[in-house]
Amino acid sequence: MLLAYATRCTVCSLHHGALLDAAHIVPDTEPAGIPTTPNGLALCKIHHAAYDQNMLGVSPDYKVSINREVLAEVDGPMLKHGLQEMHGRTITLPARRTDRPDRDLLSWRWGRFNAVIG
Repeated sequence: MLLAYATRCTVCSLHHGALLDAAHIVPDTEPAGIPTTPNGLALCKIHHAAYDQNMLGVSPDYKVSINREVLAEVDGPMLKHGLQEMHGRTITLPARRTDRPDRDLLSWRWGRFNAVIG
């Protein structure tokens, strides 16, 4: 799966394989959470953790959104540059269309993100 993303974080383009994860869009605890490339995103460790904690969401139109509480926080440079500045970005997509994130799965996850952020 990471190869589909050219071993880069889809959010920030970090290109250090040891710092990347294959993240599920729909978790593997759900019936639709199958381990396929269209149900995954290549994310660096910080963006994977933020995605799993609903601090970062990816809309079905591939836009990154940062939880408004996180956007309002004042902290160090990692928060500012690593998360807050990602708000509104479009993710980098795999070259092959068949490897791109499934929009229906993103929509499912987007609903969860929005339910959490209220």
